[in-house]
Amino acid sequence: MKIAIVTGASSGMGREFVRQLSGYVKVDEVWVIARRENALNELKEECPYPVRPLALDLCDPESFARLSALLEEIKPDIRLLVNAAGFGRFGSFMKVTLEDDLRMIDLNCKALIYMTRLCLPYMKEGSHILQLDSMSAFQPVPYIATYGATKAFVLSHTRAILPELRKKGIRIMAMNPFWVKTEFFDHAFATNDREVQNYVCFHEAKDVVATGLHDLYKTKKQVSVHSFVAKFQRLLVKLVPHSIVMKVWMNQQKKPKNDPRAQKS
Repeated sequence: MKIAIVTGASSGMGREFVRQLSGYVKVDEVWVIARRENALNELKEECPYPVRPLALDLCDPESFARLSALLEEIKPDIRLLVNAAGFGRFGSFMKVTLEDDLRMIDLNCKALIYMTRLCLPYMKEGSHILQLDSMSAFQPVPYIATYGATKAFVLSHTRAILPELRKKGIRIMAMNPFWVKTEFFDHAFATNDREVQNYVCFHEAKDVVATGLHDLYKTKKQVSVHSFVAKFQRLLVKLVPHSIVMKVWMNQQKKPKNDPRAQKS
């Protein structure tokens, strides 16, 4: 049985991947993973393929044991893995709780590694892996310190295993979006409302996902970046010392400009 697996599928970018993947991969079933089972069940009406909801908490090791057992039982041919699960907290380092910092590491880094390791034995030549990353991977970001660091880890790890997987005919790519109008901000602002308040631009999840899937299947890019603004930012932080980049970022946050919760659609 050919399948696709999408984590973080209950909302935001993960949900959008489920909606759009049929344009790029043919499978018998899509396994959707998140904690909210009701939201996963709703995807049965939005995906042209049969959907198997798996209500799993990827910060809980028991979830991986359950998934491993299911994979061993069915022995599917995994044609696509989308690691879209993740979360962030905004605020000064000492304001974000230790629990939240460690949970970001667990979900954004450890769970991504665990999912990739579990799935690779069931992937053959021609399979694809998309790691949902962030523009924050390219630079240190004050007030988003731990979140940005986890995304830098994802970018580095993805690039490092790319040549290893290429030998097996498996394609892996990091997708690094700018600010996207999703539920991400509802969770990110749980810490505070003040330190991060100025944003360069916002993108629609459907547009960013369309770019990511196109780049994964139609190009040989190691990294997918949506929009000219994001590409310019990526180039700029390569050329400008990070000390200056961080100073500009912090000065931006002194000038309230927009609220992403009002931008969501």
